[in-house]
Amino acid sequence: MYRVVLIDDENRIVEGLRRVVRWADYRCQVVGTAGDGAEGSRLIRELKPHIVFTDIRMPGQDGLAMIAGLRSEFPDMQVAILTAYRDFAFAQEAIRLGVARFLLKPSKMDEIKEALQTMVERLDKDAAESGEKDEEDEQANTAGSFLVNQALDYMEKNYQQKLTLQSVADCCYVSQWHLSKLLNRYTEKSFYDTLNAIRIDRAKMLLADPKLKIGEIGEMVGYADTAHFARTFKKLVGMSANEYRNSLK
Repeated sequence: MYRVVLIDDENRIVEGLRRVVRWADYRCQVVGTAGDGAEGSRLIRELKPHIVFTDIRMPGQDGLAMIAGLRSEFPDMQVAILTAYRDFAFAQEAIRLGVARFLLKPSKMDEIKEALQTMVERLDKDAAESGEKDEEDEQANTAGSFLVNQALDYMEKNYQQKLTLQSVADCCYVSQWHLSKLLNRYTEKSFYDTLNAIRIDRAKMLLADPKLKIGEIGEMVGYADTAHFARTFKKLVGMSANEYRNSLK
């Protein structure tokens, strides 16, 4: 039996799908439901379903980030979108990331059945077939690159906060282990090396303002400990923050 997870913030949609579709006819079983992307992502990592039906326009959710997260972390998993969001460019990007079907609400039962049948047939095929495997790898790479850009953008915008690998992974709908692996693959840096580089680059800009004290700058870029800021700056720049400031004169 193929495991299925349903994700939608409208409970009537989830319950309607769960009850109306004759899942057993497709050798499927609904093993879990969720009302938002974060809960759905946790459920998916716990249950490891073969098939996911999900909305992409739910409160506090970045739909494309969630799709990229699912496809990158679980490249063999089949994903179908059910949404009222009518945007062609968005649909194109979702399909490029590896979504099996993009269905607009209200979806006809025939469309849902066709999507389910297609996903089951894909799962039934020999995973060792090189053509399909190459396509899956390409989609996983596309999703991985998308996620890294998403993570870097989030870090650039929130470097002043107390960021952790887990908090950034949560915004990308992936596990911290998977995000760490992606950052190393695409940037050849660890999470903290990447975050420190962003913070120190910003600090170098702020050092051009003589009215700002070095300790204040450290706090402004996210370092609660001035000594830690000083050590990190010298390690990355090759000179102290004060020496760097003097070099700008």
